[in-house]
Amino acid sequence: MQTDELRFEANGHLIAARASGPEAGLPVLALHGWLDNAATFRALEPALAGVRLLALDLVGHGFSDHRPAEMPYYIWDNLADVVAVADELGWHRFHLLGHSMGASIASLLAGAMPERVASLVMLEGIGPLVDAPAELPEQMAKAIRRRRRHRPTPRFYASIEEAVVARMNGRFPVDAQAARWLVERSIVHTEKGFRWRSDPALTLPSVLRLSEEQVRAFLRRIRCPSLLVLGSRGVVAPLLTRSRTDCVRGLRQLTLEGGHHLHLEQGTSDAVAEAINRFYAAL
Repeated sequence: MQTDELRFEANGHLIAARASGPEAGLPVLALHGWLDNAATFRALEPALAGVRLLALDLVGHGFSDHRPAEMPYYIWDNLADVVAVADELGWHRFHLLGHSMGASIASLLAGAMPERVASLVMLEGIGPLVDAPAELPEQMAKAIRRRRRHRPTPRFYASIEEAVVARMNGRFPVDAQAARWLVERSIVHTEKGFRWRSDPALTLPSVLRLSEEQVRAFLRRIRCPSLLVLGSRGVVAPLLTRSRTDCVRGLRQLTLEGGHHLHLEQGTSDAVAEAINRFYAAL
């Protein structure tokens, strides 16, 4: 399948994207998970029927710019970036497909601007992590202290193969092919060896998070057809409460065999693609 590398200037940042599928196809913006990149949708690209899939590298990830050093990464800042890209494309109404953190961003955007979002597919995620109001003061103090001490020392790898092995054994393990796809878009060659391109600040604690009730308020405003796909060995299912899924009117939900990256790995991605194709065919 032919793919195109696109670049957008959105809110003062360069945002990279990977485009696939017919230009006249269903306009879908795809949003990856934390510390991943647009390559997380590589396995779905050839399997989604009649879809123009535009997978973004969110700011701080992949080939996209980083935020200024003094600016924390707030999940809601991604909403403005996604809308800016859609505006550049001339997509007044578009479909959202998100994995993990990307699913959180997509669900917030679908609630904030329901007039722009035609449908919503969430993979292993529904709404972002939250802080209880009583926890916020200490969480903010912790984040400020960590940012003041933050002196990143990049880890260097002697080869891309070494980086691939590291990604295979990361916090959310993936198979060799999935790891290679992600690494190829997340690595840079320097005099000292290969290092990650992603912004080290992404690993710092959040200065501020929404509360659970605020997240539910966004979910209640979602008006578009919505699908939630969970992995049988994923990380979301044990944490998920009906208080969130019940907020999304008409939400379709299914659990498929696979882990947190079930959409990316061989042996599980075909079932995910089939479920998404059925969902789109019914719109």
